[in-house]
Amino acid sequence: MSATFAQLGVPPFICDALARRDITEPFEIQAATIADGLAGRDVCGRAPTGSGKTLAFGVPLVANVAALGASEPRRPVGLVLAPTRELAEQITSELRSFSGKVRVDAVYGGVGYGGQLTALKRGIDILVACPGRLEDLIQRRDVDLRNVRFVVLDEADRMADMGFMPSVRRLLDQTPRGRQTVLFSATLDGDIAKLTAEYQSDPVRHEVGEETPDIKSAVHKFWTVERLDRNPVVAEVVKAAWPAIIFCRTRHGADRLAKQLGKLDLKAAPIHGGRSQSQRNRALDDFTKGRVHALVATDVAARGIHVDGVASVIHYDPPEDHKAYVHRSGRTARAGAEGIVVSIVQPGQKNELKKMQRQIGLDEPFTAPDAGMLPEGALAGDRQLAPAGPPQREPQDRNRPANRSGRSQRKHSGQRGARQGGQRRDDDRSRDDRARGERSRDDRAPGGQRSKRKPTGKNGQSAQNRKARRQHLQPDAPR
Repeated sequence: MSATFAQLGVPPFICDALARRDITEPFEIQAATIADGLAGRDVCGRAPTGSGKTLAFGVPLVANVAALGASEPRRPVGLVLAPTRELAEQITSELRSFSGKVRVDAVYGGVGYGGQLTALKRGIDILVACPGRLEDLIQRRDVDLRNVRFVVLDEADRMADMGFMPSVRRLLDQTPRGRQTVLFSATLDGDIAKLTAEYQSDPVRHEVGEETPDIKSAVHKFWTVERLDRNPVVAEVVKAAWPAIIFCRTRHGADRLAKQLGKLDLKAAPIHGGRSQSQRNRALDDFTKGRVHALVATDVAARGIHVDGVASVIHYDPPEDHKAYVHRSGRTARAGAEGIVVSIVQPGQKNELKKMQRQIGLDEPFTAPDAGMLPEGALAGDRQLAPAGPPQREPQDRNRPANRSGRSQRKHSGQRGARQGGQRRDDDRSRDDRARGERSRDDRAPGGQRSKRKPTGKNGQSAQNRKARRQHLQPDAPR
C-alpha cells in the first residue's frame, strides 16, 4: 500500500481539502515527486496525460507558498507556465480546490486585460500563465517576477512544439536564481534537456509510464471515404460511440463541421483559438457534462484538455505527423476502458497515412466505412444527452464596455464633427456672402462712399444687399 498524502508531509489543510473530494491516496507520479517538491528540490518529471501531474506539482507548490504568507500586489511568489488557455484554466481550478488562503489566478490571451489587472492589483500568490500574455503584462509593468520563489513548467514539450521556448527562457531569466524549478513533460530530450541543463539545479528525475502513450489499447480504423461523403460517415460514428472528439486542421473547418453535424441531428461544440474564452469554456463544460455528442477541435485548442470517458476519436482531417496522431488518439481508451479511433482517409491520403502507421507501429488495413465493426464496449447504446445548461450570455470583460463606449464616442464625435463641419461651412458661406454683398455695396456707393447699413434680414443682409449681390454675381444681366 502506497503512502498517504499526510505521510508524504502534506499539510493538514491540503489533506482535508483532498479528502473532501475523496482523494486519499496519491497516484504513482504524485507519490514519487511530492516529497522532493516539499523539500524545495528541483524536479524533472515525465508522466503521460491523465496521470495526476497537476497534484504532483500543485500540492508542494501550494504548501510552500502558504508557508511564506501573502505576496505583494503584482508580485507573485509562485509561477506556473502552461501552453494553452484551457490548461491554464484547469490548473487554476485544480489548485483552488485545495489552496485555502493561498490566492491562485490565471492570465492568458484571448480575453481583455481588465479582470486580470484587477486580480494582480489585489495580489496573486500563485500565478498560472500562458507565456505570451505574461510577457505583455510584464511589458506593461503590471507584473514583476523578482519575488518568484517557485516555478512550474507544465507540458514543457507542448510549449516547445508551439514555439514558446524563447518566451519561456526570457521569463525564467527574470526570476531569481535561487528559485525552485519543477518541470513536467511527456518527453525529456531535445529542447527540454537543454532547458533542464540551463535552468534547473541538480534536479531529481522521476519518470512514470511509457514515453509514448499506449494508443494500441484502442481499436484503430482507417476508412477510405470520398471528400463529399465524410460528414454522414462521421455522424454515423458519433451516433454509435459518443462522447467523441473530432479533430480538424482549421478553425473554419471545425466551425463548419459542427454546424453540419447539427443538421444531422447531433449536437456538436466547436473549440479553437478563434472562439472567445467563454465560448471555449462553455464548449468544454457541455462536453464534460454530456450535453453534446461531440467536441470538434483543432490540435492547438485540444492540447491541455483532459477529459475522461471519451468513447471515440475521429480524425476528420489527417494529423500533421505521427506525434499528432498519438496525441489525438490518446484521448480515448484510458484507464483500461475501450475506445475507438477512426481516421477518415481520402483516396489521395493513403500513402501519407501508411507511412505514419509504420512510424507508430500500427498495421491497419484501409477499408470502406462499416459502423457495425466498432467494438461493442465503446458504443453509446441508449445513453441520452444531459439536459442543456442555463443559457449564458457572453461575459463582459471590464475593458469591453470601454471599447464599446469608445466606439460610441467615436460615432457621436463623428456626428458632432459632421454637424460642426456643416456649421463651419454655413458660417464660411455667410462670410463669403457678406463679403460679396459688401463689395457690391462698395461698387455701387456714389463717390466711393459706403452706403449706410440697412436693417438686416436672413444671414445679416438687407433686401438691397441681396439684390446687389445678385447683380454682382450676374454682371451681364440688364440693370
